[in-house]
Amino acid sequence: MHSPSDDVPNPTRILCTVLLAVISAIPSWAQTASVSGYIRDAETGETLLLANIRIKDTLTGTATNTSGYYTLTGLQAGPYTLQASYIGYQSLEFDIILEAGQSLRRDVDLLPLSLEVEEVVVTAEADTEEEQRRLGVNKMPTATIRQLPTVLEPDVFRSLQLLPGVKSASDFSSGLYIRGGSPDQTLILLDRTTVYNPTHFFGVFSTFNPDAIKDVRLYKGAYGSAYGGRIGSVVDIYNKDGNRNERAGSLSLGLLASRALIEGPHRKGSWMLAVRRSTVEPLLALARAQDVDGIPNTFYFYDANGKVNVDLDEDNRLSLSFYAGQDVVDVPIAESVAARLRYGNRTISGNWTHLFSDRLFSNFTLTASSYFSKPEFEFATTEVFQTNDVWDYSLKGDFEYLPDSRHQWRAGFWAGNYRFDFRSVFDGLEGLSLETRAIYTNLFGEYVFRPTADWTVTSGVRGAYFSDGDYLRFEPRLSVERRLSENLYAQLGMGRYHQFLTLVTNEAFSGLDTWLSAADKVRPAYGDQVVTGLKYTFGSGFRLEWEAYYRTMKDLFSLNPFLPDVAGLDYDELFHVGEGFAMGSEFFLQGQVGRFSGFAGYTWGLTKRRFPTINENSWYPPKYDRTHDLNLTATTRITRKWDVTAVFSYATGQAYTRPASRYRLTNSPFEAQPTDVLVSPFNGARLPAYHRLDVGFTRKGSLFGAESELQLQVINAYNRRNIWFYFYEFEQDGSISRQVVPQIPVPVPNISLTLRF
Repeated sequence: MHSPSDDVPNPTRILCTVLLAVISAIPSWAQTASVSGYIRDAETGETLLLANIRIKDTLTGTATNTSGYYTLTGLQAGPYTLQASYIGYQSLEFDIILEAGQSLRRDVDLLPLSLEVEEVVVTAEADTEEEQRRLGVNKMPTATIRQLPTVLEPDVFRSLQLLPGVKSASDFSSGLYIRGGSPDQTLILLDRTTVYNPTHFFGVFSTFNPDAIKDVRLYKGAYGSAYGGRIGSVVDIYNKDGNRNERAGSLSLGLLASRALIEGPHRKGSWMLAVRRSTVEPLLALARAQDVDGIPNTFYFYDANGKVNVDLDEDNRLSLSFYAGQDVVDVPIAESVAARLRYGNRTISGNWTHLFSDRLFSNFTLTASSYFSKPEFEFATTEVFQTNDVWDYSLKGDFEYLPDSRHQWRAGFWAGNYRFDFRSVFDGLEGLSLETRAIYTNLFGEYVFRPTADWTVTSGVRGAYFSDGDYLRFEPRLSVERRLSENLYAQLGMGRYHQFLTLVTNEAFSGLDTWLSAADKVRPAYGDQVVTGLKYTFGSGFRLEWEAYYRTMKDLFSLNPFLPDVAGLDYDELFHVGEGFAMGSEFFLQGQVGRFSGFAGYTWGLTKRRFPTINENSWYPPKYDRTHDLNLTATTRITRKWDVTAVFSYATGQAYTRPASRYRLTNSPFEAQPTDVLVSPFNGARLPAYHRLDVGFTRKGSLFGAESELQLQVINAYNRRNIWFYFYEFEQDGSISRQVVPQIPVPVPNISLTLRF
């Protein structure tokens, strides 16, 4: 018998079949229920990013997003017991009853763990702490940052340097060298806004005031498609929203800097303002009075963080946040030689969070970021100055769709206008002048599939366009997680990454760093990453992690340091292009039981570079290559009011160029007299191993009716003279003398007092 449907073309018949299947599934889907809401700090009302919530005695659960919002969908009607947890907070259980088709809104408030409790045991169950075990991800609590012994000032980046896979260049650098990458290969975000040079005090510490920070998360590699623009890693930082329950504040007085914070609620939300300024001027004045050479005539820095939040209704939230910071330095270098420096950052971001439904979440952010550096040098009557300005304006949008517990979709865009200006002037004559105007656009999509409770597969792709050079690049990403037992997980991640910017760094002073971009005939850098790991949680509350990584770095474009004169050169002739790779194995152990808490991290790592202009295009280690790197951190309560924290670090000595031979230029066009020239393989030698112990004591009490915290710290407690670099001089008899320039040469005391009211 002939049926009219037999005349329907096959593709159309297939489409009709799919549509019928979708339509037939809608009634059953509509009968499922969901629960969603925000997870918050019960004392302040701050949302908790990446907190965990699950159905008790099951593996069904999720984590809050970067706005603190969670949703559990595809649930059948009936009673449930939910468990909410977050590291450093008391877990909470609560009962709900769902009806068919119901979308229940339930916000959750978690109480911070009281440090007065004698026998607190904090456990991190492997099946609930989803975000804690993510591949390549580390979270650094701000309470830990403030408690760790540090050189003069608590610092976000110096705390991150204690994690496995993260290196430091020296005791005087807060730069992040992550898994063999240079600092410019790490994307730094503050409230979803790019920060280009986050340093203070000659690069000794970062610009992020720990009092103002709510959450710091480090993605060391193989990160998902939601992030891009760098071939290495991501540091994602969020400002505090402000206390939604009561007005509060704090005041910290220290040797180098002092800080103040005030926050509180308003009728439809909250606000926060934090400021910090250097207080080192009296010490500098004392040093000048003692005729100490090289003391700045002027030196100060400041920064300010602020945020205002407005809850329009249950489904719409607005926020406006800003950061502003600047360093000002006027220092005599030698007789008739002086340097004046002014550099800093400005950022502002406006954010709108909108819930289309309990299953569809969106976030839109309008950002503006600027970095400026204006060094001036005076040699007798000759003046040299340069200006370096970066502007970045962008619009971002992110969407999350969760139809049920097995499927999750993420998508978004990030488009903006990048502008760079560089100009140098020598004795009134303009030297190098560079300008970049570029439009960039990024689109990403990501799909999370959980076929069973033991498997999670995340696949995604990111597309990136950069107008200067008309570059279009695609970046596939994939990660797989397998639950092997109740407490053991195996993970694998990989992806491709591109970078359109490069940083020309100054070894002596970060304020002279200069950003340059890809352009016509200057291709963007790219690299591939593969990461695997095992995560195990002990019943005693400790967790052990192991990760191994391998990454490539191609088309690394950097300013050629061997150009005698850049005048008249085309932009692409300023660079030399090379490649690199890095591999390593990391171990991380963390736990908290009773009065003891701490973590230990060890990394075996190897990273190499190769440029045609260096070592005859042979592989060489950059200065931040470390074969072995070990950090131990421990905190314990010795009395009811006193805590002690100790940090021990060990690392293989950094690579340096050792003089191996010399020859003399007798007809040099640059010198009237014969000149000695040293010849040696670049970074072919190693400094002695680095190790250091820092100890800090904290006393908590009350003063002037406010909670007080007194910190007494000793940096380099056992007086290790770690070598910063060697300085070589030629003597008149033809011999060579070598002087050792140490890092922190003696034990350095530090004291600070914090009041919270």
